[in-house]
Amino acid sequence: MTRIFNDPADFADEALAGFCDAHPDLVRPVEGGAVRRNRPATPKVAVITGGGSGHYPAFAGIIGPGFADGAVVGNIFTSPSAQQAYSVAKAANSGAGVVFTYGNYAGDVMNFGMASERLAAEGIRAENVIVTDDIASASPGEIEKRRGIAGDFVVFKVMGAAAEAGLDLDSVVRLGRKANGLTRTIGTAFSGCTFPGAEQPLFSLPEGQMGLGLGIHGEPGLFDTELPSAVELGQELVRRVLAETPAGASQRLAVILNGLGSTKHEELFVLWRTVAPLLRDAGYTLVMPEVGELVTSLDMAGVSLTLTWLDDELEQYWTAPALTPAYRRGSVGFDAGISEVADEDLVTEAANYSSTDESRAYAAQCLNALDTTSSLLRASESMLGDMDAIAGDGDHGRGMVRGSAAANEAAAAAFERGAGAGSLLAAAGDAWADKAGGTSGVLWGAGLRAFGERLGDAETPTPVVLAASVRAFADRIAGLGKAEIGDKTMMDALLPFAASLEERIASGASVGDAWSAAADDARHAAAATADLRPLKGRARPLAEKSLGTPDPGATSLAMVFAAVGPHFTAVPVAAVTN
Repeated sequence: MTRIFNDPADFADEALAGFCDAHPDLVRPVEGGAVRRNRPATPKVAVITGGGSGHYPAFAGIIGPGFADGAVVGNIFTSPSAQQAYSVAKAANSGAGVVFTYGNYAGDVMNFGMASERLAAEGIRAENVIVTDDIASASPGEIEKRRGIAGDFVVFKVMGAAAEAGLDLDSVVRLGRKANGLTRTIGTAFSGCTFPGAEQPLFSLPEGQMGLGLGIHGEPGLFDTELPSAVELGQELVRRVLAETPAGASQRLAVILNGLGSTKHEELFVLWRTVAPLLRDAGYTLVMPEVGELVTSLDMAGVSLTLTWLDDELEQYWTAPALTPAYRRGSVGFDAGISEVADEDLVTEAANYSSTDESRAYAAQCLNALDTTSSLLRASESMLGDMDAIAGDGDHGRGMVRGSAAANEAAAAAFERGAGAGSLLAAAGDAWADKAGGTSGVLWGAGLRAFGERLGDAETPTPVVLAASVRAFADRIAGLGKAEIGDKTMMDALLPFAASLEERIASGASVGDAWSAAADDARHAAAATADLRPLKGRARPLAEKSLGTPDPGATSLAMVFAAVGPHFTAVPVAAVTN
């Protein structure tokens, strides 16, 4: 259990601040994360790792010469936002381009991808290397769907060393993807982890059981099995990873036996006594193996085994020196770089709004809707988190609370500056995406912005325009998330709501009645997701465990749309329908 905290909502930010203060010789804080204390004296590729908090030493703990140039730090187990990624990249960039590297999670892919597009628009070349090492999360025929877990560390290390050696962006990216293609990991959990302030762990196991095939975001294993002896566990882990030996792989291995947070080094060493001889007996040479905590999951008790089949090129960078707060290898003789270089100004001035009195009046209703949303989600945080923990990482409630609170605050500020309804909702969407992080954060943020863009700042919306704005919300989310009805996502509630609202308004129903009926349809559709197996997101590998539990994203969306109906549909919505 995580026992040392103040406000649980501030835990990740406070941990990052404390980390940077403890290691001022190597890192400095920037908006969205941390970067190296000193910039390089000459341009080099900036390798930027990232993801949610709770995995220390990953990701900020490996900033330093020979490793990462920066880390983007989200909330616990939650993707950082596109704004955070952009900010860290701007601070770390020294003129040779940047590469974001992270595990294969939908929120990370979306947010780092959008940050890359924003950087490219400013003339800064940005690439992405996605880690897919978890053999338990998808079949060999669907490697592109696998999660990134402790194999992150090898991929990050190779890329960081290659960048330090002066290789160009294309070469660093090529090496990262090669390392990922030759890396395989299997993990197991003995007990779940507990969020700061939570009374219960995200999952629990029966006495004497372990969950094989865990994720690193508090997800339970794919299936529970009897806890074996150390010898039997070592045999099982080695057998499963070697079964996925890449074609044409060498006989030289980088090996990581990784603790997940509460497994002591002594236990890992006992397990290593089985793992190492088995690998050597199989004809492998172990190259600078690592036994310890490198990619953790808060206080989870568990272990993972990572193998990377090395060639001469990868081995050169795997064994290269590194100097970071949490990881040191060899003797580092790098140029210290230049310390007195100010970051580029990333602050944008507050927008000046131009809107009509009609739109301002409706903006007040939109602000009330966001305030209602924030209060509702705050009261529902525990319920949504428990629902998400069945087959996910349990962060949905916390992410929705953070996002809606930030959206409400940004909307209030925009309203004070004269924003109309469209600009107010767009500002709310941007703040939601920035502060919530994760997949749901970027989707809700993008959806709210699309809703606002369709409303505009000129007029009070007619019922038809209101329905069209909801459709714009749905279309933007569908375009980003690529999910459809039946995938067990928020779309299972959102698309029925949008279709029902359009149909009833077109048939002449009042806007209030139409919205209320559509909300009922969304609620029933969300409840029906209990019978579905997830085809998208972190719950997909745990599809069977998800059966019987409604999708938390669909549930929260239906709750919110039902609650905000009276605000969006009350006077002064115009009575005309064209």
